[in-house]
Amino acid sequence: MSEQPLNPSPAGTPDDAAAGTAPAAPGPSAPGPTGSTAADALPLPAGPASDAAPDALSDEDAAARRAASFERARRLRQEPRFPGGPAADPAGSHHERRIRSFQPRRSRVTTGQQESLERLWPQWGLDIDGKRVLDLAELFGGLPVVLEIGFGMGEATAQMAADDPGTGILAVDVHTPGQGNLLGLAEKAGSTNVRVANGDAVILLREMLAPESLDGLRVYFPDPWPKARHHKRRLIQPDFLDLVAPVLRPGAIVHCATDWEPYAEQMLEVLTAHPRFENTAADGGYAPRPAFRPLTRFEGQGLDKGHVVHDLLFARV
Repeated sequence: MSEQPLNPSPAGTPDDAAAGTAPAAPGPSAPGPTGSTAADALPLPAGPASDAAPDALSDEDAAARRAASFERARRLRQEPRFPGGPAADPAGSHHERRIRSFQPRRSRVTTGQQESLERLWPQWGLDIDGKRVLDLAELFGGLPVVLEIGFGMGEATAQMAADDPGTGILAVDVHTPGQGNLLGLAEKAGSTNVRVANGDAVILLREMLAPESLDGLRVYFPDPWPKARHHKRRLIQPDFLDLVAPVLRPGAIVHCATDWEPYAEQMLEVLTAHPRFENTAADGGYAPRPAFRPLTRFEGQGLDKGHVVHDLLFARV
């Protein structure tokens, strides 16, 4: 299951579309309206200066083309794929030079997913722009709210929402097809307790959630970043937990699950060491999979391959 948010290029930046070029402004030798050129009317200076002119014009032209290309790519990144739907770059002014745990990618959106995005996003979707603090009581009609970071295609999230209509789920991801799929699944099930957030979860936690406003956090099957040089991109880190703790109510549960053994070991170590969290497992280790977490198709494929899935449940103290 992909993760957000931190979130959040979040670890990466959006894939740039192929950028075109704009014609450079006419120089001294550019054709005029009648087809004549400045060179036709004025003699070129003799000597070294005339030899240097073409090189200078070439450098200026290349610089102008590069600038036009970068500007066009920037505009494309900021243009929404679906008018009225999730923004392509909701927190553009909040871009920071930090390592991110996710890699946004453009993927094919089906007709059904697009229809769900265009029709349901204004009602059930929101962009993580860092410009306001969310009123979760208003957003969810007073329900207790858990935050889920990285929901993939949304099947498990939709199932949990249908099974527990008394809990609101604020589901964060950057994957557009998954956002549309989750909206469609929630509507089909008649669930009104799901809100889909688009963008970097770090910005959401740091700037858009009030203190002690959440009743739980779920991070299921985040990207394990298996290569050693990429471990710094993993979501569950001490700094991330420092952001999470203040927005959780005392007793709220942080629930993580992964089928990547080394990442499970890191999660257990980091959560155990943090002073604001306490392991609910009596032996201080992993917890049994709680009944409310569905067995997903993705998880089933891993189990078929011999993977061992570990659940971790820690309470905020």
